[in-house]
Amino acid sequence: MNVLIIGSGGREHALAHSISKSPLLDQLVVSPGNPGIAEIARCVDCPDEPALFSLIEDACIDLVVIGPEAPLVDGLADRLRTKDILVFGPSQQAAMLEGSKAFARDFCDRHHIPQPEWHRFDNSADACAYIRGHAANGHVIKADGLAAGKGVVVADTKDEAIAAITSMLDDQQFGHASTSILIEERITGVEASLFAIADGDDAMMIGTAQDYKRIGDGDTGPNTGGMGAVSPAPALDADLYDIAWQNIVEKVIKGMKADDMPYQGFLYTGLMMTAKGPKVIEFNCRFGDPEAEVILPRLQSDLLTALLAACSSGSDTSSFKDMELQFHDGAAVTVIMANGGYPGAIQAGGVINGLKHDNADTNAALVFHAGTGKKGDDIIATGGRVLAVTALGSDQADARNKAYQHVKKISWPGVYYRKDIAK
Repeated sequence: MNVLIIGSGGREHALAHSISKSPLLDQLVVSPGNPGIAEIARCVDCPDEPALFSLIEDACIDLVVIGPEAPLVDGLADRLRTKDILVFGPSQQAAMLEGSKAFARDFCDRHHIPQPEWHRFDNSADACAYIRGHAANGHVIKADGLAAGKGVVVADTKDEAIAAITSMLDDQQFGHASTSILIEERITGVEASLFAIADGDDAMMIGTAQDYKRIGDGDTGPNTGGMGAVSPAPALDADLYDIAWQNIVEKVIKGMKADDMPYQGFLYTGLMMTAKGPKVIEFNCRFGDPEAEVILPRLQSDLLTALLAACSSGSDTSSFKDMELQFHDGAAVTVIMANGGYPGAIQAGGVINGLKHDNADTNAALVFHAGTGKKGDDIIATGGRVLAVTALGSDQADARNKAYQHVKKISWPGVYYRKDIAK
């Protein structure tokens, strides 16, 4: 079987690493890929969609796996399906669970899925008046559309909330993504993420994780795309997992089907463990990043078999309902290594030293490339988040120690990473 993965980050490297081990695989192609992925797959940079479709035809691709959210929200999965190309990933309609936070909140209200109170605004005067008149000081301000994981401000005070509102609505901080915003109740508790593979009718769990969104140790500073993660999620014990699965994930799959937009693909559910039980913080229509890098190394079952089963829902050959994935018994910890200045302006281009590693050695740490490039024979740090270093261990402490031991072997000018992931 020939498989094409679309994307270029750490998530896609983790997907490629997992799929590359499948006995079903003949050829793995990634577009555009990155230098790390190029070690295990053929990387092809397609400048436009016609080039992508030509690649699919020329490489005799049997399955397309779409990694990032932007092409999913843009409807790429639909356009592939109109060409009778097998694709793993939700339709444009279903991807609106991530593409519009207001859509997702409306959906949860309709289907009685637990979530914070929320209001949508498209002008700053009304939004600021709401904040000034509200009894609570703390609020969460969110850009409605896609903002690369950075469109959320957790405001401690009314002044902070008003500043975020002004920046998003008046200054268009996130462009079209912040032409409207959500103001949400600030709920408290421990965050965790629950991941599922869905076939349109049913879902199966592929892992849980807790990620670390703030840039600084002690969860300080601005939000990022994620500075590290641990799996399984410490806060999601068996009882809370069952509640979240039944009250949230199963309701999402049934609700999307009832709304005539069946959900097929990875489903990321961001949760807050509140005193009243798990509540939805957000949905993503794809695997998380860095959660893919921390969950997939724990997966012992064949990922490609599971994806194919999800794509074959309703056929006589589909075995999706009968599948149960197996995982490494211990824990995994991922530490993100970033360029200094992230999530703001960065100084890119530093040569990365200490990258010699073997991702086939499961006893060693795995290094997934997130934002790297090649300059001659050197690998350089080109993105905000550059590398994801993952280690498996007998427990969280063991995995953490192994991950940081490997992180210390890698360096480049201006490298930055948190020192307290999974501590």
